[in-house]
Amino acid sequence: MGKRRRVAEGRKTRPAVLGGMIAVVVGGAGFGVYALYGGGAAADDRAATAGHARVRTGPLTAAEVRTAGTRFLTAWQQGRIREAAAATDRPAAAAELLTGYAEDAHLKDVVLTPGKAKGARVPFSVEATVSYKKVAKPLRYSSSLTVVRRPGDGRPLVDWHSAVVHPDLRDGDTLVTGESGTPPVKALDRDGGELTAARYPSLGTVLDGLREKYGKKAGGSAGVELRVVRGKEAKAAKLSDRTLVELSEGTPGTVRTTLSPALQAAAERQVAKRARASVVALRPSTGEILAVANSGHGFNTAFQGSLAPGSTMKIVTSSLLIEKGLAAADKKHPCPKTFKYGGWTFHNDDDFQIKGGTFKASFARSCNTAFISQAKKLKNDDLTKQAQQVFGLARNDWAVGVPTFDGSVPVQSAAQMAASLIGQGGVRMNPLNMASVAATVKAGAFHQPYLVAPSVDHRRLATAPRTMSARTLSQLRGLMRYTAAAGTAAEAMAGLGPDYGAKTGSAEVDGQKKPNGWFTAYRGDLAAAGVVQAGGHGGDTAGPIVATLLRTGG
Repeated sequence: MGKRRRVAEGRKTRPAVLGGMIAVVVGGAGFGVYALYGGGAAADDRAATAGHARVRTGPLTAAEVRTAGTRFLTAWQQGRIREAAAATDRPAAAAELLTGYAEDAHLKDVVLTPGKAKGARVPFSVEATVSYKKVAKPLRYSSSLTVVRRPGDGRPLVDWHSAVVHPDLRDGDTLVTGESGTPPVKALDRDGGELTAARYPSLGTVLDGLREKYGKKAGGSAGVELRVVRGKEAKAAKLSDRTLVELSEGTPGTVRTTLSPALQAAAERQVAKRARASVVALRPSTGEILAVANSGHGFNTAFQGSLAPGSTMKIVTSSLLIEKGLAAADKKHPCPKTFKYGGWTFHNDDDFQIKGGTFKASFARSCNTAFISQAKKLKNDDLTKQAQQVFGLARNDWAVGVPTFDGSVPVQSAAQMAASLIGQGGVRMNPLNMASVAATVKAGAFHQPYLVAPSVDHRRLATAPRTMSARTLSQLRGLMRYTAAAGTAAEAMAGLGPDYGAKTGSAEVDGQKKPNGWFTAYRGDLAAAGVVQAGGHGGDTAGPIVATLLRTGG
């Protein structure tokens, strides 16, 4: 990035109060005009600082939020970096990133326009020009800041995070304009059609990941771009560098994926109907990923999410119980209203019970206590081993072609171990993981999902050490088939039989009024799983999304 230079401060001007609005006309440094809030922010600031010995406490007032936001945004726009940084609660980090905004990202002519504050949060829009070696392009985006009280003196300051500067930034990330170290790629679907974020909005993060992994291998040449360069925190979360503005085009190399254009289009349409929805479809016999979609496009929850899977995890648990002789599909199995274990009392939905019912009935109706009641007969690491050794989960060794989270099933004890049996506790999954679980049942063995064929870069796909016995597999398929035909998944799966199976799930999340709704299923040589966060029961929310993909691919 070269040596840091001190950003030249623009000529200082006094704000003119016009009709109750503050307008700052900025000279020097090429900055634009910044229209701020109504009200007397300067007067508020003087009033706040007059009694400097008084420690301010309590909720922030609208005037304090307005004053703190005005101070920071005005100084940033005018190029007074030290002053802007001092208006935050982390001045050193703020100064470094704001300096880089001008020097490393080569952004000038910055115009900041605030929106209406909502409590302590102030949204604002940014207009700027990216200028590099006689090439310039506009940049427009929206961001926000939050005002907090500084401990000690109670002074209102901007709560500093890198996302204040740009919403795509994680703390530790930087903005850089220059020749990209990684050439662009032209991603193709399985039929040879080009995949773009304009046509398939969910694929933005996937395309970023493909470029990062295959850009230097696909035969292209780099262009000049403004991009987000990931820092330690983002890399730990497996986030890829991201292009924000392309100043001059590079020559893209070509990468063919396994995505189906018909299924991808259907997935995009389905998740667009619900907030916070994600879905993945894949081929059980090979592991080829055929579709991936999220209703939110900033983070790939479908591949990288880490969420409790709720009762869809009962597929894995059932395979364990059957293998150990603790359950059998057509044998009687307890399903009381509640069951106490490890100091916790576990409940069924609406405290239902099944008197004299079979394990198949408990699975199909998603009886929690049928599983919790077996916890005392299991070792703490039994579920972890089953997930890793049979379903290929939680081994951190999947090589999909883009960053993924491969699930987590930690060894736990007492009540937390029992909760893990029903997909709560410390168990964490995403739609890719749960689609793979359904696919493993359908195929009879784990096939690691992949988006780019391993032959492209000679990488080794993950394997599972063992498979289920024929007896266990037959019963597990029967459980999922019965659930699709007559259980909690029946409404969503209507008309898709007979070669099918499904499992619903609902995962409680602290602070949410409604649970996350899960659904995983297979039909023929197609498996899919989805989640709708804070949506409610999986059969009603994620179920129709998954069923539509199974119908489309059938």
